[in-house]
Amino acid sequence: MSDKKQSNQKGSGSKQKTAIQPTRLENYAEWYQQVVRAAEMAETSDVRGCMVIKPWGYAVWENIQQGLDGMFKATGHRNAYFPLFIPLSYLEKEAEHVEGFAKECAVVTHHRLEPDGEGGLQPAGALEEPLVVRPTSETIIGSTFAKWIESWRDLPLLINQWANVVRWEMRTRLFLRTAEFLWQEGHTAHATEAEAMEETLKMLEVYREFATEWLAMPVITGEKTEGERFPGAVNTFCIEGMMQDRKALQAGTSHFLGQNFSRAQDITFADRDTNVQHAWTTSWGVSTRLIGGLIMTHGDDDGMVMPPKVAPAHLVILPVLHKEETREQVLAYCEQLAAELRSCRYGDAPVRVELDARDLRGGEKSWQWIKRGIPLRVEVGPRDMEQGAVFVARRDRPHSEKSSIERGEFIGGIASLLQEIQAGMLQRAREHRDDHIRVIDTEQAFYDFFGKTPEGGGGFAMTHFCGSTELEDRIKKDLAVTVRCIPTRGQGLPGQDEAGTCPFTGEPSATRVVWAKSY
Repeated sequence: MSDKKQSNQKGSGSKQKTAIQPTRLENYAEWYQQVVRAAEMAETSDVRGCMVIKPWGYAVWENIQQGLDGMFKATGHRNAYFPLFIPLSYLEKEAEHVEGFAKECAVVTHHRLEPDGEGGLQPAGALEEPLVVRPTSETIIGSTFAKWIESWRDLPLLINQWANVVRWEMRTRLFLRTAEFLWQEGHTAHATEAEAMEETLKMLEVYREFATEWLAMPVITGEKTEGERFPGAVNTFCIEGMMQDRKALQAGTSHFLGQNFSRAQDITFADRDTNVQHAWTTSWGVSTRLIGGLIMTHGDDDGMVMPPKVAPAHLVILPVLHKEETREQVLAYCEQLAAELRSCRYGDAPVRVELDARDLRGGEKSWQWIKRGIPLRVEVGPRDMEQGAVFVARRDRPHSEKSSIERGEFIGGIASLLQEIQAGMLQRAREHRDDHIRVIDTEQAFYDFFGKTPEGGGGFAMTHFCGSTELEDRIKKDLAVTVRCIPTRGQGLPGQDEAGTCPFTGEPSATRVVWAKSY
């Protein structure tokens, strides 16, 4: 039986006891929340709509940061930091932009507190101009670019910042949608339209590569429709992944802003002929939403399953300390084993090792690491020590499946073993996605596909579309389904590059688009 079938059976009606209740099949939304808690990734905070990211979850974010930051710098980008507060007048300069974010903005109107005479405090010192807590930074960075850029010699300007943003969401879910979240946002300025578009698509490809190679999350790249476009952008491109409940997750976006923001912020430069022109700009970003995508792509009914490349630790060593007389020997053996493993490398980084010598029952301790999703659990007891072996369990396989491996063989093969797990997780996620993509050519079939319960239907529909915003709004109202993207060519999606007819209007359509329910 393949790993895929074993995994699917576990979440498909099996009566086997699982660590997470309810299971994915019973209540996917609640399953997700329970995995976040059981894996010790995050918890709700005392501040409405905000979360506390716990050390295990934050370590995942640090690994995401490290991987992406290296890719950004390899493509010529440099990090900077810009203010958290944005003058209201800056947002007002780009009408479409402010309209798109107005309902999500948190606004600071006072700069101090004073006693209210009744034992409490009240705002005082009204600001001359309200300050918006950063929902995104196009305007404040654009105003800075206007100061930095004078001539064509200053271009291209390639900047990234790692920051937090605030969008006052009414309905929140840990990692997926919170009032405050962490992200990176790239902002660039160019001398020509072609260079700016090239940058936009280059960073889209960086996101695709990272999602695929690091997160083991297969994604579809494409352009958003007019109705789904970033406020103020000329074109918005995205990566879309399919979660285990067959809904889509927009995991990253890259925007070609044209000259919209450069005109609003007066970002000009003198070209080679000393003519003054407006720069062409881009912006692009991913956030801690990627961690939610990891959970929903790979988690199972026992908790999280971590792709090795972003796992906080690649393996945990669990000493078996039943007998006091062998305790010191086993611990010494495990410490030496940990040191040898840490000297090995997986990719460009050392192997990350945890040694868990806590005084807990073995089963309880093992289950904690299973729920956290650590790729490998390595048990070592007196018998293993005598035989020069280790007892290994893989998180991507059933927790009862373990094998004894000679110590030297395990150490020497650790990198290839981790890569095998990484590749296998990507393959299973890709098979799941491909199994739930359907080519649909009639309106009735489309409504049937998305009208079924999540357990019985749904996924990605490859369907022709005439581009009507009114039609898209109607389908969204009827089914909570939207066009996730107009896929870029050459991705091997079924029926992707065929010209045809929109099944809803009978109008011509140059290509199929991806429709789905989404987060």
